[in-house]
Amino acid sequence: MPPIGFWWTAVAYKSIALVCVPLFVMLSGALLLQPAKLNEPIRVFLKKRLSRLGLAFVFWSAVYLAWGFYLHPGVPVTLSNVWQGIIRDLFSGAYYQFWFIYLIVGLYLITPVLRVIIAYGSDKLIRYLLALWFVGIALVPILVLVRGIQVNSNVFVISGWTGYYVLGTYLQRVKICTSILISLLIAGFGTTMFGVWLMTYPLISLGQANFFFDYLTINVIVGSVALFMILMKFNRDWPGSNHPFISKVAQAISKNTLPIFLFHVIILESFERGFFGFTLNYTTLNPIIEIPSIATLTLFITLGLVLFMRRVPVLKKLIG
Repeated sequence: MPPIGFWWTAVAYKSIALVCVPLFVMLSGALLLQPAKLNEPIRVFLKKRLSRLGLAFVFWSAVYLAWGFYLHPGVPVTLSNVWQGIIRDLFSGAYYQFWFIYLIVGLYLITPVLRVIIAYGSDKLIRYLLALWFVGIALVPILVLVRGIQVNSNVFVISGWTGYYVLGTYLQRVKICTSILISLLIAGFGTTMFGVWLMTYPLISLGQANFFFDYLTINVIVGSVALFMILMKFNRDWPGSNHPFISKVAQAISKNTLPIFLFHVIILESFERGFFGFTLNYTTLNPIIEIPSIATLTLFITLGLVLFMRRVPVLKKLIG
């Protein structure tokens, strides 16, 4: 496959995968912002959530600190370097996937406030909140990109992932026919691919190649919302739910999403560097096969190792 084929394959797969984090945040909102949980004391909620997250953060930060020294043998393991690594890990994350931990912490901290809004606010008020978020996070950046219009960001104080979090509980009240949702999903996916091409095409490039790869762009929001609502229609009757083995594997994955997410980068980099005795990347396999293959292998190798770690009493509480 020529290089342009590699590029389009990677763009297609990434366009599909972009909805994953928004789906997780919306699902979290659907579970944690239920009005029935309004009376849960703030201290109890935060202690229950942050204690587990805190232990996992410390443990995996130490693992990745050691992993970084292993990958860069030229960096001496001195007290100074270790201390600098600890400070860095605390404030910016031990590795690139740790950004998600800070996102989760932020959502947990705002949850008690949002629970009150969801429980006592009318649908009209919640739609107003979501509209403010959508305009500021998705529409204004398009104006800036296309027309060069500069809008002071202080106008839109509701930003970040708050909208996705609230959408998770609000969308449970919304009914849209499946055909429209599928059309919106395809439109979101297609817009991502077209937008990435538009940003990189030499004759008309606007110099922002990754603009449509952001989780908070209109194309990803539309696709994520559509897929979330489609999945809600399945409820418990998802394909394979009645198969004992498939159901058991799905439950094992769902119970270990945090350690799988934090651990999987080590497995990915082990494939790339040949630590398993062979190298698996785009130079050894066609990307059409390589990307889903390495994703599947990474998932199940990580899951197997996490389940093994669960059997070790000391590690059971530390891994998340």
